[in-house]
Amino acid sequence: MKLDLANPDWRTTLPPSRSVATDAPVAACAFSRDGKTVAFALGDGRVRLLPADVKAAEGAASAPLHEGAVLSLIADPNGDGFLSGGDDGRLLRIAPDGSATEVASHKGKWIDKLAAHRSNGTFAASVGKMALVINKSGEQRAFGPHPSTVAAVDFSKDGSRIAAAHYGGITIWSIGQVTLPPRKFGWAGSHVALKWSTDGKFIATGTQENDIHVWRIAQASDMRMQGYPAKVKSLSWSADARWLYTSSQPVFTAWPFAGKGPEGKPPLQFGDEGAGLITVVAAHPAAEFVAGGYDSGELQLGDIKTRRSVVLKLSDGSPISALAWSPDGLQLAAGNDSGDLLVIDLRR
Repeated sequence: MKLDLANPDWRTTLPPSRSVATDAPVAACAFSRDGKTVAFALGDGRVRLLPADVKAAEGAASAPLHEGAVLSLIADPNGDGFLSGGDDGRLLRIAPDGSATEVASHKGKWIDKLAAHRSNGTFAASVGKMALVINKSGEQRAFGPHPSTVAAVDFSKDGSRIAAAHYGGITIWSIGQVTLPPRKFGWAGSHVALKWSTDGKFIATGTQENDIHVWRIAQASDMRMQGYPAKVKSLSWSADARWLYTSSQPVFTAWPFAGKGPEGKPPLQFGDEGAGLITVVAAHPAAEFVAGGYDSGELQLGDIKTRRSVVLKLSDGSPISALAWSPDGLQLAAGNDSGDLLVIDLRR
């Protein structure tokens, strides 16, 4: 992907985009595996599908699929559709045409976190104090119970393990070998976000205490980064695992993980200060770019190599609540608390 944020066009004109208004807040968004469709999880039970091509026709509005809010949404690792979880306790598989089939149902529980491993087709969901893992053939296994409700789940690089965040730390489970006991990494407090590094060496969490915690998996050592003005609810690793991007700052904030890591080093902060604090951050799937959505509604694209950023969407007062890159990294989807759906084409 070739983007020159120093190009005057990036600073004077907004890129081509499609904007669709709904009347329900956006909880999550995702592109399909083939990159042709983008989906948005809405607070009224709908999953709205749009063509990724901003020039194509929008298609019909969707009917509610969940009884209540859709809380989580990811691309289906075994097809070109999506998986969604809701506060009705249902996990659904959604086809590209918008039709849905039920994968699992846990009445009385929320399915508010989903994760998938694209290569082996396995996906996972948080179900109360349990982590539910479903493999490519449909076999379901539950891991837990954990000390509290599972706040986030993520897969290791090779897909053989899953990590769950909860009160008091994280727990790593072996998926393929049931005889292996879980590994527990403790740190006091609630852990509200979790991301396994793209090289498989680290796991980062955001905590209730306005900081982040990172564990080196092999050595079982840990580190704490403090000084945030708000809870860090969004984490994203760069494609090469050299940087960990975090929310809750007015500029892009990246902790260095090349070499000996960030111990004793301040984070790299770059770009133009936005109107408010970053609520959602998403690293580019291949290049040295990162997208950040603000609590003011502003959306920026940053380039860590040049330390520059440009505005992709102006502030409108509604916090950005979801971000997703297309598989090829040429399009970006965003949603906000007001129910505005945005698909941006970054090819110029």
